[in-house]
Amino acid sequence: MDDAARLAALDDLAVGLRDRLVAEAPADGAPAAERIRALVEREAGVLDAAARSALSARVAELAFGLGPLEPLLRDPAVDEVMVNGPDEVWVERAGRLERAGEAFADVEALRHAIERILAPLGRRADEAEPLCDARLPDGSRVNVVLPPLALDGPVLTIRRFRRRGLGPDDLVANGTWPAPLRDVLAAAVRARLSILVSGGTGSGKTTTLNALSAFVPAGERIVTIEDTAELQLSQPHVVRLEARPPSVEGRGEITIRRLVRNALRMRPDRIVVGEVRGGEALDMLQAMATGHDGSLSTVHAGSPEEALRRLETLALMAGVGLPHQAIRDQIADAVDLVVQQARRADGRREVVALAEVVRVAGGPATRTLYDARGDRPRWRWPTTGRLAGALCERVP
Repeated sequence: MDDAARLAALDDLAVGLRDRLVAEAPADGAPAAERIRALVEREAGVLDAAARSALSARVAELAFGLGPLEPLLRDPAVDEVMVNGPDEVWVERAGRLERAGEAFADVEALRHAIERILAPLGRRADEAEPLCDARLPDGSRVNVVLPPLALDGPVLTIRRFRRRGLGPDDLVANGTWPAPLRDVLAAAVRARLSILVSGGTGSGKTTTLNALSAFVPAGERIVTIEDTAELQLSQPHVVRLEARPPSVEGRGEITIRRLVRNALRMRPDRIVVGEVRGGEALDMLQAMATGHDGSLSTVHAGSPEEALRRLETLALMAGVGLPHQAIRDQIADAVDLVVQQARRADGRREVVALAEVVRVAGGPATRTLYDARGDRPRWRWPTTGRLAGALCERVP
């Protein structure tokens, strides 16, 4: 029997033992590890010690862990795990998607794995509420979509959490931004310019936001507000706030917008919002324009110009009836710089543009200071006095 056939046979045996373990309730309250070991010794005693040990570990994974996802989640090179039904598991390594050689036995096995993820977090996904977002104890983000919304079976996405966030120099080393741009942004953050990081899903916005926050002086009080906590700030005075979804009874929701408004009462020197995606955009703009300059946030957009338009649309979602021109004026007053992030075809995340926000007759507009989207990077001098004072000496 070759190695592949042997592993397949052991896996089939582990599935059968897992089913027996679940079906046989312990009469003496023995620990799970002892029950598994006794079951393997009884049913597979002819195997050698190494094979029995591997079989016991596999039964434990199937019974109490995440089954075929366990080795993927132990792999430090895996940044994201995507399960599209029981037979299709994908991973992201170094920015590239590849199909993993793992699969669940059936839909029920996948559903059980999802339940084992959500139950300790006090969350639930079922036919009545087939969408769920959660955060694992290690900080990894989890998203679940169940049928009938997911047509080909349950969909599970796990975005891994890096125990050590990438710093400014790390982003230079991996090609996210060049050293001169790092120095420009460092000067901008220290000069308390408000910065918006824009980009698509998976472009590295949160990583760049985390790196930018490293330039905030250690003596300042920073309040971070996130839908799912991911930022890893190194300063000594950081207050971390996280939104709370409604309970299974539909009560107790705490939104990003409510946290932003509450943060204004917490004497922050700077407010860092992980991502604006709703009416909290208006509260953030008002905070930036009324003494909390130097704040940082991200938004989903494909260009600096689109980022400002999206910010305007999100501010309108606050529903307070402000005229469009009033919101445009607040954007022009509040936001100083837009950092545009993109994911290249080869999987690399890169800052492709830096734009200053300028005021024109119709409201805010952008003027590109750095552009890496051509054959070689191009730089331009800033025009506004505050930006020039902070950046002119840094731009190569």
